[in-house]
Amino acid sequence: MWKDFDLDGDLLREECGVFGVFGHPDAAALTALGLHALQHRGQEAAGICAYDGRQFNLERRLGLVGDHFTKEKTIQRLAGDVAIGHVRYSTTGTTILRNVQPFFAELATGGFAIAHNGNLTNGLTLRRELIQSGAIFQSTSDTEVILHLVAHAPHRRLIERFIDALKQVEGGYALVAMTEKKLIGARDPLGIRPLVLGRLDDTWLLASETVAFDIIGAEFVREVKNGEVVMITGQGENGIQSFFPFPEQPERPCIFEYIYFARPDSILGGRSVYEVRKAMGRILAREAPAEADIVVPVPDSGVPAALGYAEESGMPFELGIIRNHYVGRTFIEPTQKIRALGVKLKHNANRAVLEGKRVVLIDDSIVRGTTSKKIVQMVREAGAAEVHMRIASPPITHPDYYGIDTPSREQLLAANHTLEEMEAFIEADSLRFISVDGIYRALGHTGRDDAQPQYTDHCFTGDYPTPLADQEDRETDPKQLPLLADSA
Repeated sequence: MWKDFDLDGDLLREECGVFGVFGHPDAAALTALGLHALQHRGQEAAGICAYDGRQFNLERRLGLVGDHFTKEKTIQRLAGDVAIGHVRYSTTGTTILRNVQPFFAELATGGFAIAHNGNLTNGLTLRRELIQSGAIFQSTSDTEVILHLVAHAPHRRLIERFIDALKQVEGGYALVAMTEKKLIGARDPLGIRPLVLGRLDDTWLLASETVAFDIIGAEFVREVKNGEVVMITGQGENGIQSFFPFPEQPERPCIFEYIYFARPDSILGGRSVYEVRKAMGRILAREAPAEADIVVPVPDSGVPAALGYAEESGMPFELGIIRNHYVGRTFIEPTQKIRALGVKLKHNANRAVLEGKRVVLIDDSIVRGTTSKKIVQMVREAGAAEVHMRIASPPITHPDYYGIDTPSREQLLAANHTLEEMEAFIEADSLRFISVDGIYRALGHTGRDDAQPQYTDHCFTGDYPTPLADQEDRETDPKQLPLLADSA
């Protein structure tokens, strides 16, 4: 994703988004629309691969979906009734076309294309082993590791090769893949990354979020289960098969999908993301009340939680900060003079609302704290009498290795400072976070089950649900792993 205009890398970066279509004459056009609905998950690059009955056609571009895939000529080059697509951001490295997905290769079984949302925690370890055995990599993405594992698997059938590859990887992933005759979807054994199944008449669809179905008038059928591989070879009920190659275990979806990543109008785990975020705000108001006059969200991600906080507290909800949605690419790499303007490139204080008021500012998270500090300062400069910061997630104390772009632990504000020190750093009159149990209550639970946690919440708890082979190898011998990881 583009550097957002915190200018200090102080925001969590969205996941990538994937979409797939089987059995529709306008598969690529539907894919482009689906990717447009998933644009919030990655604004750095987009790609679509389609099969026209004779050959695979692949278009990959830097930039937004609408910049390239709404043009008639581009869609005409992607004829066929099977297609997959991807919107991307990267957690490390620069944006280069060879890292843009989907990836395609000719295997012994025929053409194969794949797109990936997530991150493999043993991707670099596997990459090193593959390179040592003679594999040649064209990108720096861990997704290409899966492609090589499929190619090297000792099986005749493609689905068996695919499952063999999945059994070797660890981490969080949602995958869509295609051959001449198949659309395949897969979700990691814990269901960390989301993947949903839909239908448009007899056409089967796969997507990262339900909003991708809404835009094309399709029906949400169900979530792909944790550890499930779905293979679509035809239209209608008889055209889909499910495989469960992993031992059964409870799912642990990423809790940040509810806090930040998913669009608020999506449905995840049978729950409205919007309603969950409002519930987080209501619980935050009970856990961390403030003597104030108005509740103001940091747009856009703080809006639902601020609505819930206002409802519970009885204080009025006000748009005290206005977001500029039209800051263009001119400012991706701003000059130092422009950089000094900080968050004002993206947000502007609404003085008429803020002046003389005691303000409760609601945001979804604090990472390094530099953006929060600038926003507090901006609200004060607009005349606010007091600024009380309330965060609708617990303190982020640990980095993520499953696809979220978080800094190292040394750079996380909450990992290295007490609440009082954080409060002083952002220069707020008070700072409070929702509790871990509070988040779980917003999701309909009585609290966190420490013996068997219901969600992947390591950023708050340090409880990583999978082995971290790459991280452990780096700590043991940093020279043993190439500095090439570029997450999907």
